[in-house]
Amino acid sequence: MTAAQRSLILIAHAPALTEQDDRPAAIVHAMERALPGLRLGWTTSEKEDLIALPHRDEWVAANMTNGGFPFLCNDDDDHLVTVAGLENPNGLAAGSPPHFEVHADLPLDAAGIAAAIDVLEGVAEGARAVWGHATPSGYGGVVAQQFRHPGDEPHIPPHGLPALELPWNRSTPEIPHFLGWLNYWSAVAARAIGFPDPSRDAELLSRARRTATGGWVVRLTDAPLDLENPTHLDALLRGYERFPEIGGRSSP
Repeated sequence: MTAAQRSLILIAHAPALTEQDDRPAAIVHAMERALPGLRLGWTTSEKEDLIALPHRDEWVAANMTNGGFPFLCNDDDDHLVTVAGLENPNGLAAGSPPHFEVHADLPLDAAGIAAAIDVLEGVAEGARAVWGHATPSGYGGVVAQQFRHPGDEPHIPPHGLPALELPWNRSTPEIPHFLGWLNYWSAVAARAIGFPDPSRDAELLSRARRTATGGWVVRLTDAPLDLENPTHLDALLRGYERFPEIGGRSSP
């Protein structure tokens, strides 16, 4: 993938890994099932040279250090897919323990967009995530400007989006920190934000999928979120209005 090409950024937040945890292998296998022909059979050296991993699963299991698992990718610069896991020392809310994060990148092309829901569901369910999202690259910078930091007066996020509370100022780790294009909400996260409410969520349910564990994958817009598109921005604003708990803006 060239520097000019955009990607789809997927992140899932889950409980910390334990010894002999089988979640890294489940995550990798789920991505390969969701993207036909994908083989995450390579890693990179410090000089970013590709290194083939003929015994990938065994290698991942042997290299689960520091609460995560190492970088993996396919051997296709034009359609690069990557995944890695890490331990975030911060909890998902004030006083909560460190958590496990999965970071994956897909090409923002027709194949990547078509598979995005399956990839997010597979990764999140494989990680046993609390919540997660998939959004086009660049969106993270917008979200960063939504978070209200001490001394931010006045705090005016871009695009008329609401200000969000920082995770360490919040008490509910099961509630997502923000909305993305695709949103994975575990069963506990969905309950915490009151989704679904059949009387209020007909539109969202038309673009939602129930998962095997009782969670949901919810797509805000048919095409990847573009905040320069007034229809997309309106959908995002309506999502925040519907779920005031997201981002710590009100108590559940």
